[in-house]
Amino acid sequence: MANRISLNGTSYHGAGAIAEIVNEVKSHGFHKAFITSDPDLIKFGVTGKVTALLDDASLPYEVYSNIKPNPTIENVQSGVAAFKASGADYIIAIGGGSSMDTAKAIGIIIANPEFEDVRSLEGVAPTKNPCVPTIAVPTTAGTAAEVTINYVITDVEKKRKFVCVDTHDMPIIAVVDPEMMSSMPKGLTASTGMDALTHAIEGYTTKGAWEMTDMFHLEAIRLIAKNLRGAVANTKEGREGMALGQYIAGMGFSNVGLGIDHSMAHTLSAYYDTPHGVACAMFLPIVMEFNKDYTGERYREIARAMGVEGVDAMSQEEYRQAAIDAVRQLSVDVGIPEKNERIREEDLDQLAIDSLNDACYPGNPREATKEQVIEMFRKLM
Repeated sequence: MANRISLNGTSYHGAGAIAEIVNEVKSHGFHKAFITSDPDLIKFGVTGKVTALLDDASLPYEVYSNIKPNPTIENVQSGVAAFKASGADYIIAIGGGSSMDTAKAIGIIIANPEFEDVRSLEGVAPTKNPCVPTIAVPTTAGTAAEVTINYVITDVEKKRKFVCVDTHDMPIIAVVDPEMMSSMPKGLTASTGMDALTHAIEGYTTKGAWEMTDMFHLEAIRLIAKNLRGAVANTKEGREGMALGQYIAGMGFSNVGLGIDHSMAHTLSAYYDTPHGVACAMFLPIVMEFNKDYTGERYREIARAMGVEGVDAMSQEEYRQAAIDAVRQLSVDVGIPEKNERIREEDLDQLAIDSLNDACYPGNPREATKEQVIEMFRKLM
């Protein structure tokens, strides 16, 4: 069996990295940018940090901002129409996962118009052409959408999120500049950071994990455990550490998949519009408890990466519990709620069915029954 690794052709890291965008645009001979960015980023001047560079270089662009926190089919379809009308030949995605996921779907459909209904992109769609060339500029330290082959779209009509996995959707350039993340509020910093931790832990324990991705995931766990509290406090070191940690997690999980935490989080978000990172964080200790007996010695290394001392002297039961406790404590420390009062008893059956049908579920190290999934949802009520 061959293990595949897909990464950006080029990525830039560090404070001030956005300055490289102009050089890349010119070297590729791009003409006009189609910028996807959400309204709040435009309002608070974050998007403007990039457009100012384009203005100074006399590089034309058009901004598309019809983007929701959980991007919908309608957002994508209106974006496709706007791109066609713009005369653009490349995309700059500025924002969190929502902006980048919307950009990926737009770019794929422009290059593969037979998928313009959007729903047909679910799963591993047989697209033939790479998406419109995309430069991804994350403003959150969590989703790592700038380096993954995944994107998630919400089907409002059917009350579900669907995952699209396509090597053709990866941005050709990622620009990971922690200064673009400095205006994130504490709550968003916490939730996106816990999303990144979930990526790293699920990627490390998923069925497809192997030596190279293990390397990425353990370093990502270490960086996130060390820096997330500081990032929430808006320290320079914390922001820089999280910008790198979330990207490294993306390098790993994009190539091996995730697990049931993400499948349940997608479902929770689709039903109740719960922010994705919050949903992932609330489920993470619960899912770790569910999976612990199917992970061999991996929780020992998770505990070590989380900063737990003395793990080599612990029994298997002790280090597994130590890993879970360390994750739960980090979640509490950064202010993630432990309960979701919007979950209704009458929804539980369908929530479980949708979770088990989600594209992330098959990677989970332990098979789950519908009843077991319902019980995990109940733990949030």
